[in-house]
Amino acid sequence: MQALTYEGPWRVAVKEKPDPRIEHPQDGIVRVEAAAICGSDFHIMHGMIPDTRVGSTFGHEFVGIVEEVGRGVTGVKRGDRVALPFQIFCGSCYYCQRGLTACCMNTNPGTDAATGMYGYSHTMGGYDGGQAQYVRVPFIGVDAEHVPEDVSSLDALPLTDAFPTGYQAAEMCNIRGGETVLVLGCGPVGLFAMWSLWAMGAGRVIAVDHYDYKLEFARRWLGVETLNFRDVDLVTIVKGMTENLGADATIDAVGAEAAGSPVHRALGIYAKLEAGSPQALNTAIHATKKGGTISVIGAYGPPFTGVDIGTFMNKAQTMRTGQASVKRYMPLLFEHIQAGRIRPSDVLTHRGPLEKAPEFYHTMAQKKDGCIKCALFPNGPITH
Repeated sequence: MQALTYEGPWRVAVKEKPDPRIEHPQDGIVRVEAAAICGSDFHIMHGMIPDTRVGSTFGHEFVGIVEEVGRGVTGVKRGDRVALPFQIFCGSCYYCQRGLTACCMNTNPGTDAATGMYGYSHTMGGYDGGQAQYVRVPFIGVDAEHVPEDVSSLDALPLTDAFPTGYQAAEMCNIRGGETVLVLGCGPVGLFAMWSLWAMGAGRVIAVDHYDYKLEFARRWLGVETLNFRDVDLVTIVKGMTENLGADATIDAVGAEAAGSPVHRALGIYAKLEAGSPQALNTAIHATKKGGTISVIGAYGPPFTGVDIGTFMNKAQTMRTGQASVKRYMPLLFEHIQAGRIRPSDVLTHRGPLEKAPEFYHTMAQKKDGCIKCALFPNGPITH
């Protein structure tokens, strides 16, 4: 089959790899209709995630058709159209039974890191991802979510990560109605978080980025207020917009590769001496009011980071974080799509065959051509 392969830091290529095969009775094989490039794919491409091995295939967001299932699989069959959460989970351990599939004990054992993930280094289990024609899906009967007939595969694609991740980010803000929420980052996760905040009853949503085209997209698609942090002293202006209090809650939808402080970018992104740049996280601490909530959904890598924990503690703030437990949100989010409240495929600004993946990685990384998110079609044009 054809698959994207990691060739070393900053380099990917589409190459031929052996077809995946059933390795366990609960495995399945999925023919990929559409796969997305995620902003967090750049964390591994840029060397931010340990133990990313040459030859591995990226891609933790994909939708496809079940081609084959193991003898122990129930719940899905050959020919079913399914969306796969980016985590791989067993469905039966302590955490899975409580809906915390992002904390599964059995698909990345022997570590306190997150559960197994598709295409996200051997730190996350070493599973190949979905930017390929075919992919092996462990625990397919538990993990796979059937795509409703009236939902297109492209609208289902963001439900494998970006949409539920944004939704959980908003949920962690503990919205009761009328709050002012600051969202750092206008990528797909930030955008879906903004939509979710409105759905939950936020009174005011302020989006922050330093790319004007992303800010324009957020204004046009979601009707939010926007700030370019290159143009303003962000903490000062947010306090000025909120009676000198700060936001009720702030979402960090950026993570390890935040722009801003040259010192932190040098230490974290280039020297790898801290978990990327904590610029967004520290901004959240300073821009959020005392007693407010910080929702951290942006991905961070190695174990240490220069977080301003003293200010956080003295402001009596609450921080909530974690990889999104995607599976528990999928039925609700499909209902929103079916009701016509949102069309998630709107964020897929760039679409093309798998062969264009290296070009799309460059376009998305360099923030060129108005790119928000890229979709790949490994097996040709899709029909759903």
